[in-house]
Amino acid sequence: MLSQQDAEDQFGAVVDAALAGHPQTVSRKGKPAVVVVAAVEYYRLLRAAKVNRRSFVDHLLAFPANAIPRAVASPRDAGF
Repeated sequence: MLSQQDAEDQFGAVVDAALAGHPQTVSRKGKPAVVVVAAVEYYRLLRAAKVNRRSFVDHLLAFPANAIPRAVASPRDAGF
C-alpha cells in the first residue's frame, strides 16, 4: 500500500503497475482510500456487476416474509 504522497511522487510507476495487472492501493492518513486499476479491468468489473444485478422489485419479492416470527402481544389496560 502506498501513501498518497508516495503515489503522487511515483504516479507513472503506479499507473504502469496497474496496467500490468497489479492494482495499487493508495492510503490517506494511514487508511486505504483508493485502488488504482487498469481501465480494462474497471470496465470488466462494471459489466460483471450489471449482469449479476437484480431489480429492486426482485429484491423485495425475494424477502423471506414467513421466516421471521411475529411477536404475539396483548394490549394492556390504559387505566384512565
